[in-house]
Amino acid sequence: MDSYLVTSKPSTENPKLKPRPRPWRRSNLELNGKFDPKYRHSISDLLMHSYAEIGAFSHFYHIDGKPCQTHMNQINNAVNSDRQLPFRMQGISAIDLDNKGIYIVSVTKSGCLTVHDFETLYCQSTGSLPRLLEDESKHLMHLNLQRQLDDVRWNHANQDEVACTSVKSNEVLIFDIGYISSKPVEVLRTRRTLSVLGSEVYKGLCEIAFTATDNSRLIASDTHGVVNVWDKRKSPLPSLELITGSRSTLNTIQLHVDNQTIFGASKDGNIYMWDLRGGRTSAAFQCHNEAGLPPLVSFKLASKLAKIGSLKAQSDIVPKEIHSIDLDPSCPYQLAFHLDDGWSGVLDIYNLRVTHVHCPPPAWLNGASISTDLLYLRKPSWLPTSSIYAVGSSYDCGIHILDFYPDTSSPSHVDYREDVESLSKMNHQRKKNIFVPLSEGVTTCASHPLNGTIIAGTKHSSLLVVSQTRWAF
Repeated sequence: MDSYLVTSKPSTENPKLKPRPRPWRRSNLELNGKFDPKYRHSISDLLMHSYAEIGAFSHFYHIDGKPCQTHMNQINNAVNSDRQLPFRMQGISAIDLDNKGIYIVSVTKSGCLTVHDFETLYCQSTGSLPRLLEDESKHLMHLNLQRQLDDVRWNHANQDEVACTSVKSNEVLIFDIGYISSKPVEVLRTRRTLSVLGSEVYKGLCEIAFTATDNSRLIASDTHGVVNVWDKRKSPLPSLELITGSRSTLNTIQLHVDNQTIFGASKDGNIYMWDLRGGRTSAAFQCHNEAGLPPLVSFKLASKLAKIGSLKAQSDIVPKEIHSIDLDPSCPYQLAFHLDDGWSGVLDIYNLRVTHVHCPPPAWLNGASISTDLLYLRKPSWLPTSSIYAVGSSYDCGIHILDFYPDTSSPSHVDYREDVESLSKMNHQRKKNIFVPLSEGVTTCASHPLNGTIIAGTKHSSLLVVSQTRWAF
């Protein structure tokens, strides 16, 4: 049989040469219909550098033809520049967008609740005009509630509802944007708490969260160290209280994607975790004649930061007030935190380890004055993809765009090695975090759920539109 076989010609190719890989890595998009996360991160630097302010809208709005209270406060500050209002009465305190990014809701310290049309703001924005007047006829709602407002949220399961609250009130006001009315459709309240002397203990509400699946459940943290959980179908009073064992204010809460796990962070630097299903502490005990559920886990964030050797060697790690916590929408085990001194970072909720840290230089090092700026509660925001975190500067006019990708290739990762990354062939340029200068100091940020446009609220009650001025792809 061997005589019938045709002998093959000897190969002239060099056996040491390997076929060249396809240089165009975007072919994965053609095959899978989506970008590979590592490829997305490799070009995220282009995305971060593309952000710039394209529009600024002052709160020069009217109610019944007269300037609203926020508008009046801005006029008074301009006229009496030597005697400005206290910082607690100024600025936009919270912003949120609905699930599709069609509407923006904002609240001010002066008590204004406004629902804006996103497309109108975006289309009016232009880099050629330093200050723009928004078309007030496009407002879906603009009310002055005659009280300080500190937080506002859309109901994820019912996009017609928005809820707002104040640290100076124990009420949650719920409005239906389909009905133009100055009165809320529903008011929820905390339970009365009595001191050992029999007097009523003052409670204010700090931050609100809605579940994504149940439009009747609402959660809010208070100034007395308690997370209140309401079932609107049953009662205007909380059906459950999640307690901390402390009286320290819970500045911020975050609901996990499972809609059962709740994270909270306090003014004294603690982070707590509760499970509404019970878990290890399923036997709730009585506290002031009401059911109270203690946390599954609680710890000082400073103790986790102190385990980072390089950070401890350069800084004195002490407990600091936590302004905000927020779960990464593209990586749900990353819990971002922001501290009162401007530090930001990421806590891995699976192993309770700090994986990323960003420590901007202190104000005094740059010659900036430390006044009441550090006393604003800043509320950062994740971008919808790529694990990028946007946070207002604690003393400068601008926002930090931070790369918190869950890998050591992130410049903010505690195990990041600059010398190794600079030699990597996958990185054509060294990755770094970006500072985007803006026209005003920022107190709160929210990102569009579809295109990543950042809407920033400022200390002077303006809305800034920060968008990509050139495309990354």
